[in-house]
Amino acid sequence: MSGSAVIEEPTFGLWYDFRNPDPQRPFSRFYAEVLDQIAWAESLGLGSVWLTEHHFCEDGYSPSPFVLAAAIGQRTTSMRIGTNLIVSPLHDPIRLAEDAATLSLLTGGRFDLGVGQGYWEREFAAFGQKVVNRPSLLEEGVAVIRRAWSGSREPIEGRRYSLPALPVTPVPEQPPQLLVGAMADVAIERAARIADGFLSTQNAHQASYLAACERVGRPLDEARIYAGQWAVIAEDPERTWARIGEHALYQLNEYISWGAFGPPDEVPRFPDAQSIVDAGAFQLWDAATAVTELTALLRGCPQIRDVHFWAQLPGESVESGSERVEYLATQVMPQVRAALTG
Repeated sequence: MSGSAVIEEPTFGLWYDFRNPDPQRPFSRFYAEVLDQIAWAESLGLGSVWLTEHHFCEDGYSPSPFVLAAAIGQRTTSMRIGTNLIVSPLHDPIRLAEDAATLSLLTGGRFDLGVGQGYWEREFAAFGQKVVNRPSLLEEGVAVIRRAWSGSREPIEGRRYSLPALPVTPVPEQPPQLLVGAMADVAIERAARIADGFLSTQNAHQASYLAACERVGRPLDEARIYAGQWAVIAEDPERTWARIGEHALYQLNEYISWGAFGPPDEVPRFPDAQSIVDAGAFQLWDAATAVTELTALLRGCPQIRDVHFWAQLPGESVESGSERVEYLATQVMPQVRAALTG
């Protein structure tokens, strides 16, 4: 992968789905523990936090990331807060624009709005939408959000949405970046065309995004990638995996059952935790390996502005996740930064 962009120091961040399948852990306590963890992580140098969205999940997968983002904004002072991602076709884009603008104002411009087109039939049906319409719902929604943030009174009349000749107020003093996540080639090219940056959930998609930028005439030095990572970084990663791999097995097989990676009846489930590692769906790294891998990734693709990792897996204790957060902050981040500037 290559490009002409100037290397900027990337941020390291944490990724949260707020899933809590442990019936013995009340959500109120879980939320409080995670907010404490995020404030503590900021003190260690973590620079971003990313929130996801799904609905109707028995494990309480976060349905209200904007509310969580507001709480995080009140507990932090410098961390960037973003969504990776909001399923925008499920929502009224004016409502998204208003909530994102309010978050930007509350956090001093630290909020970025990441959206995607979604895939789960059950969610679309519950919100009165059709999966088949998701590309146009996403693209028109992005246009409505940008129009809202501009303060314009120009009306919009589209296939999916209309906006009367009314201003949306208040407008953000610092408009959030509007990022789009995607996995299929056609969706990645849409992201290159309409978004301020790309939310990659797999590193393999970054080359497709940069190629799409070139096709749509977007200079590579303007491309931005925010890269979620599927890696467990620990002093003894195999030993840690033996303890927490069952949580990754639950996480990935749930995504498969929802259709995240294709039709659920066509994508096989992982039979056990070791099969996840064997397939490369999670990487197990100690500090030395993580420094080597991340330095190579960031040198090879200078458009990556952020890499973020699951703070803890569904059902894993916050204390267990914090062990890896501290290891990342003290044993990996400084060494990667030194390698990139050395």
